[in-house]
Amino acid sequence: MKKNYVDIHCHPSLKPYSKSFKNKPTKQNALDPNRKNSIWHYSPPNFLEKFVNRIVTLTKFTQTDLTALAKSKTKVVVVALYPFEKHFFGKEIIGIKGVTDVLVNLAASISQSRMDYIRSNNDYYLDLMDEYHYYKQLHNQVENIDGVIYTYRIVRSYKDVEKNLSQETDSKKIINIIITIEGGHSFNTGLDLNKDMASRTEVIGNINAIKNWEHRPMFLTLAHHFYNELCGHARSISIGMLKKNQDRGLNTGITDLGFDAIDLLLDNTDGKRIPIDVKHLSTSSRKAYYNLLDTKYVSEKIPIIASHGACNGKRSIVEWNLRDFMGHEDWFCDIDINFYDDELIRIARSSGIFGIQLDERRIGSSKAISESKMIFPNKRKQLNKKALLVWRQVQHIAEVLDRKGLFCWGIQSIGSDFDGIVNPINGLWTAENMKDLSEELLNHAESYLSKNLIMLNDFNRINAETIVERVMHDNAMEFIKTNY
Repeated sequence: MKKNYVDIHCHPSLKPYSKSFKNKPTKQNALDPNRKNSIWHYSPPNFLEKFVNRIVTLTKFTQTDLTALAKSKTKVVVVALYPFEKHFFGKEIIGIKGVTDVLVNLAASISQSRMDYIRSNNDYYLDLMDEYHYYKQLHNQVENIDGVIYTYRIVRSYKDVEKNLSQETDSKKIINIIITIEGGHSFNTGLDLNKDMASRTEVIGNINAIKNWEHRPMFLTLAHHFYNELCGHARSISIGMLKKNQDRGLNTGITDLGFDAIDLLLDNTDGKRIPIDVKHLSTSSRKAYYNLLDTKYVSEKIPIIASHGACNGKRSIVEWNLRDFMGHEDWFCDIDINFYDDELIRIARSSGIFGIQLDERRIGSSKAISESKMIFPNKRKQLNKKALLVWRQVQHIAEVLDRKGLFCWGIQSIGSDFDGIVNPINGLWTAENMKDLSEELLNHAESYLSKNLIMLNDFNRINAETIVERVMHDNAMEFIKTNY
């Protein structure tokens, strides 16, 4: 593939920003890439780290640090700001601080100083602003990567992206960073695990402030791991000692405060709308949001976004026990944080986007993951098997949309969730492996089209290379151009 991949959901800052709390002053983004608190700090997985990840699914290495993005020749990346939620550390988990800290450090590589700060902090919005400023500190500062001068620039719109792309030369490159936010708790809600404490005045004020940032977020993920007083969330944590902190608000609907927040976010006065990302929403909250779009906002073209998701192969939220594609029943992870076929149709009809999450816990069934493993891995054969997990997402979405007479290759993209709390697909460890993914997706696309092209609607009969370019680059760029 000639084009460079675009990731619509990743966390380049989560690990280095965490490490910055070990230094004085805190929250500093070091220009020296050898410092672990630098967003340029490059720490790809070594043999031992890959082995440990395969055995116990720990991801201690960096995946989307800016150096890795530079080495992968990334030009545009959509990053998520995330004020780390306090309830990963609640006393209710075990009652022993050290145990919970170890669990979170193993899962997300968060420094002890950062964990202590999160536990004591009572202002998620302040933490959000601090992470935003962490990015701004090295905006337009240069780094030498393999003899090429690189910088990153936080952009305000697609026009900035176009301008930056036009300024590149063979020896000077620019990585365009587009800001998003993960979690409505960023408005400073959900601070107490057991009771509501949010101030409507504060929430509205914080949303208005965000809409007036110099770099307005392209979208916002309303839910995340814990109850935020705005909406219900889906189960996302499986570790027994942590998951019970998710129970409050699990699978509930949108609250009155949540509807107020949504209305303000979707208000397009002065072109400052911030669309909603439906990932992490409970099925009840997703139904309520879709109903809102079908009624109050029926006359407006609001894109539905699933920034880092996977299919579950089921018909709909209502008909959750039915499947329409019998050959796919063993492919997918049957959990409701994943998306139903009717949601894929909604996304397409709204000119939305679907980022495929590169997380083995989400992307395939236990059977599919097991079948993708090799006892004695050959790199290329292993990549082909692992890329099949991604291709099945692309194919299923295509077949769902084609059956409805829709263009079927227009919403699939990459939303890796790299550097978040993920278990990456083995072999697809970091941004540098996206070239490998592209090559193997091309093989799967060619194989699929050789047998199934004639089954597709005429307007969906495009070549394999075009399909892969859409998944890895074009669909994301078209979405950014239209919505930012």
